[in-house]
Amino acid sequence: MADQDERISEVVRREESRLRNFIRRRVANPQDAEDILQDVFYRLLEANRLLMPIDHVSGWLFRVATNRIADLFRKKQPARLGDLSIADDDESALHLEDLFASTEDGPEGLYERSVLLDALELALDELPEEQRAVFVAHEIEGRSFKEISEATGVGVNTLLSRKRYAVLRLREQLQDIHDEFTKG
Repeated sequence: MADQDERISEVVRREESRLRNFIRRRVANPQDAEDILQDVFYRLLEANRLLMPIDHVSGWLFRVATNRIADLFRKKQPARLGDLSIADDDESALHLEDLFASTEDGPEGLYERSVLLDALELALDELPEEQRAVFVAHEIEGRSFKEISEATGVGVNTLLSRKRYAVLRLREQLQDIHDEFTKG
């Protein structure tokens, strides 16, 4: 038992920094990122206790982290992320959370979630700083425009405009992934 505990401790020491960075690049709230990290390591302990064979521990940890991140987006963001429709007209709009595959979809679902999160991260990184800041604060952190305005000193109308431009750019940048996931 002590040998197993030492192996688990070694894995945690070896992977903790990379895994934390991976999660933080995808999760804006540091507390949520830390919760996900702790949950991933808890699941590793649980798998070890249940004697589940894990061939590639690093890959397994990152796969569990990706699942937890997707769960967080689904749990916290459906109303907010729903505002980011990818199509141009309301009749054919597809909301971002609709692109997330179910956690029950196995390896294919994991792959789709990973691709979507990576695409969203890249698209956010390509936004001008002012647009990215207001989009992240409002959509991901859940802050109101009034709160953002008070914290930054920027008027609410300016913030609304910046967010609108961010959404338009994200729609354009995520159109290809939308098309890939929805083609039949």
